[in-house]
Amino acid sequence: MIEITDKIISQIGDKIVEYSPGLFMAVIIFTVFYGIAWITRKIAVKLSRKMDTDKSTVIRLVGSIFKAVIIILGLITALGTLGIDITALVAGLGLTGFALGFALKDALSNLLAGVLVLFYQPFRCGDEIEVAGCKGVVTEINLRYTVLKGETAEFLIPNSVCFTKWIAVHKKTVKSEQYQ
Repeated sequence: MIEITDKIISQIGDKIVEYSPGLFMAVIIFTVFYGIAWITRKIAVKLSRKMDTDKSTVIRLVGSIFKAVIIILGLITALGTLGIDITALVAGLGLTGFALGFALKDALSNLLAGVLVLFYQPFRCGDEIEVAGCKGVVTEINLRYTVLKGETAEFLIPNSVCFTKWIAVHKKTVKSEQYQ
């Protein structure tokens, strides 16, 4: 019994010695990628502080997306360094991304249109606009909807509609700080 235990411990020790250089390199690679992701996010936060509120939101969102992408790339690179076949993992991520993109097509369309509306600012909070048959004062612009306060109702216009349909900006009625 003692001989079997010694043999198992010896085999485990041999495997640890065999894989330790690769494991050490994988940890270093992931740490470097994580550091780059952290720095990228910090740069985005500093840039967002120098911009107005609408563009600040977009810059922070882009910074978060870049951070996530860099961390995923670091993880894949580290796993490849360990000798793990990552082709199936990359293919799986591609298929997953395709399926999620197809399933969330409308939500992603509104998100991207919201980013573009916030970045290009064809209208601002406080402007009176007309879009898709709805007329009112813009009270909020977020990543999914543009909120209009009309005479009789409040309208939630999807940003994809605001980005693809015509918009009539009538006049500036109220300062935008009031709606932030």
